[in-house]
Amino acid sequence: MRIAVPLLLALSALPIAGCATAGTAPATARPDAKLFDPAADAGAQVAAARERSTVSGKPLLLVLGANWCHDSTALAGWLETPRFRQLVADGFELVFVDVGSPQTGEARNQNIARRFGIDRMKSTPALVVVSPQGQVLNARTATTWGNAASRSEDAIYREIASYAPRSRAG
Repeated sequence: MRIAVPLLLALSALPIAGCATAGTAPATARPDAKLFDPAADAGAQVAAARERSTVSGKPLLLVLGANWCHDSTALAGWLETPRFRQLVADGFELVFVDVGSPQTGEARNQNIARRFGIDRMKSTPALVVVSPQGQVLNARTATTWGNAASRSEDAIYREIASYAPRSRAG
């Protein structure tokens, strides 16, 4: 019994991979923001952001996630920091879409995910970058964000900044 308790404590501190199911995130110094509104009209929000993208010439930054997912709230948290807010303001049209829990069959807004090339979400979040002309710019990496909580601030920044228009990315 004395060996089992420390082992259980050690295992409970391991991160949850890719928000495959709801759970408690490990304590970290990363920011956290619950910006995924299940009651929002996500279709209207995406349409408005696409229109802004077309007018502004900035790519759409579409974050598909859920408030129960520590990787989704970590990515949203980083996007709320001053460093990221400036990058987003200068280079993107941002929208957060709640996708519920697609891993457990309780999905929402999957039509939006499919519209941008994600046939089935296996983990959350997904980060989709769409050009003002409607082309998905990061099709190969859009669904690889299931480990966002364990990525460094600089790695996340570099990835997102790589899609910012060069004249605005500073």
